[in-house]
Amino acid sequence: MSSSTENPMQALAASMTPKFAVSYLRVSTRGQAERGGGADEGFSIPAQREANKKKALSMGAIVGKEFVDRGASAKSADRPELQKMLEYVKENTDRVDYVIVHKVDRLARNRGDDIDIMRTLRECGVQLVSASESIDDTPAGMLLHGIMSSIAEFYSQNLANEVKKGINEKVKNGGTVSRAPIGYTNIRRIDEKGREERTVILDEERAPLIRLAFEEYATGNWTIEDLAEHLAACGLTTRATPKIPSSPIDKRALNTVLVNPYYKGIVTYKGVAYQGNHPSIIDDETWQRVQDVLSSHYNGERTREHPHFLKGSLYCRSCGSRMIITYAKSRSGVRYPYFICIGRHNKAKDCKQKAVLIDEIERQVEEIYDRYSLPADIREYLGKWFQNYIKDEKERSGAQLGGLHREKHKLEHQRKKLLEAHYYDAIPLELLKSEQQKIAKQLAAIEHEIKAHEHTFDATQKRLADALDLVEDCGRTYRLADAHIKRMLNQALFSKLWVNEDGQVSAEFTEPFQTLVAFAEEEVARHNEKEIRSATQALTDFFSVISNRLQKFFDDGLNNNFMVEISGIEPLTS
Repeated sequence: MSSSTENPMQALAASMTPKFAVSYLRVSTRGQAERGGGADEGFSIPAQREANKKKALSMGAIVGKEFVDRGASAKSADRPELQKMLEYVKENTDRVDYVIVHKVDRLARNRGDDIDIMRTLRECGVQLVSASESIDDTPAGMLLHGIMSSIAEFYSQNLANEVKKGINEKVKNGGTVSRAPIGYTNIRRIDEKGREERTVILDEERAPLIRLAFEEYATGNWTIEDLAEHLAACGLTTRATPKIPSSPIDKRALNTVLVNPYYKGIVTYKGVAYQGNHPSIIDDETWQRVQDVLSSHYNGERTREHPHFLKGSLYCRSCGSRMIITYAKSRSGVRYPYFICIGRHNKAKDCKQKAVLIDEIERQVEEIYDRYSLPADIREYLGKWFQNYIKDEKERSGAQLGGLHREKHKLEHQRKKLLEAHYYDAIPLELLKSEQQKIAKQLAAIEHEIKAHEHTFDATQKRLADALDLVEDCGRTYRLADAHIKRMLNQALFSKLWVNEDGQVSAEFTEPFQTLVAFAEEEVARHNEKEIRSATQALTDFFSVISNRLQKFFDDGLNNNFMVEISGIEPLTS
């Protein structure tokens, strides 16, 4: 009797208890989730939420749990909130009655994923409900669900193909298909016909520092870690994103910058290089020099243990070994830096060279510079002579410059033909990459030669004037220079600085300075022998001797067979 009275009451209570529904919301892109609407939800998510709540109320249910995938594509079921929702349904099979979506395509745009999701829901006794479509467990509803799911899959695949075609066309025309790297800014603007244009411009704050990064690393004097610290101190920071704040550039980010051809004006898509429309920050020559330095550091970068601007220039006269730095500590704990012979230090040679205080070596090198200052009248004569000589050579190089421009246009045309052949599937991707790399290196070398022709003469004339100003008092110039400039001066002027057994330093000059010094010493000897001649006559004799050498320098220096490779003095690596 009691059981017969309880069953109707339980049934009545159950009919009065609202059903429990789970709401699933999704937008495909992060932009949709953040575009207006407040609370970083855009407009689409609140609209779906409201539609799902109304649908639940119409069925006598309440939405007790919500799952939202913001910026997740439905091409795959590997979406974090979708998986959480399925797990929740499995754990609450006795509680959940409905899963409500705004449309079937919010749940899946892949027919296989849709089947798997529906199987899971049916096993849990949960019904899928669409707020916009009439799908249910009836045969007609299931048919409509299947049709809508197939349409969603077709739409997704067709959209993907259209997007790929659009991207291919954009990169062919030099457009940027993704977020531009640090140093650039993506902008949207409206042209004169009211059309939206998405383009890339230079980031006025970061672009100069990116240029500095390439120029400095191309010198070979930096490790990536040290340069990253220097650039961070100069104010170079990464760009902020909605989730990641801006931060000082680090070693990893800088390495990504240095290997990205985008900075020389190239857009890379699927391994193929295209000439971009965006402004380049560096030229091809600087880019290639940086890549060569990176290649030379393939086995790692080393930081000097005891850096000094004379290291690499000092050699032991007794055994010919390099001089290295060591420190000796006195009884009072004071450390004194010395230059010592590495041959004696390693006991590899029977060398008796004594250690010499670094301060003493520096003082003697400064005295060497003091001995080779240039008198004012000779400086004036040199300036006029070089100006006339450079003017004549500039006129003579015009024909060679025209040939270089023709060769450049030929290579650019060849690169264009390669891309066209690839578009028509005439050549495979790997062959295209290989040929593009070859052409890029050839173009970089030609650009280097063209710049040598176009700028060398004017730049050389200016630099010669600056150099002559500096050598009027070499000692003062050397003393005022920082350590980096001192190192460059020593390596440019001296092939070796010899340290004798008595600790005295003597210089062995590089060419053409050795010829200049030898001539000057001969003139001093003649002067001491009272064979005095005027400075003008002496210089005239001197230039008649070395004019052939200068002629050969300009001839060979601008000749393909004698040009220094773009990597610098060392040969290119494989």
